[in-house]
Amino acid sequence: MIEMFVAGATARAAAEITGVNRNTVRIFYQRLRQLIASQLPSYELSGEVEADESYFGGVRKGKRRRAAAGKIAVFGLLKRGGKVYTAIIPNAKTETLLPIIKEKVQPDSVVYTDSFKAYNALEVSDFHHRRIITTPPYMQKRETTSMELKTSGTRRSVI
Repeated sequence: MIEMFVAGATARAAAEITGVNRNTVRIFYQRLRQLIASQLPSYELSGEVEADESYFGGVRKGKRRRAAAGKIAVFGLLKRGGKVYTAIIPNAKTETLLPIIKEKVQPDSVVYTDSFKAYNALEVSDFHHRRIITTPPYMQKRETTSMELKTSGTRRSVI
């Protein structure tokens, strides 16, 4: 299963190939990810940093995005042209997101976000806050952030 993990196979594909229960493979993958994450050095992001929240899992019926039940909220920070930091969060409120940003992003950095209200506190913080409006007709030159593209790709590979 380690070979499958390293090759980037999904838990579902690894389960089918190895004949192991899908949930067993999923738990194994999760423990491997936790072990790898615990060994990584801590680092701060600086310069131009993008912040975005995303939601994984849950049932597709009914409400979507922030209002959807059973979804896991994940917050991500991406230094443009550099490293990515992600964390599972209990909710996408200012009280949850701002401490993570303050811990992982150096003051005086430019932080790009969408127009979600939880990022309003960045307007009066040590960061230079820029909003990327992603809904027509106000789309700017850079239509989606790199962080949105990263979570979209991750979501497709996880599911």
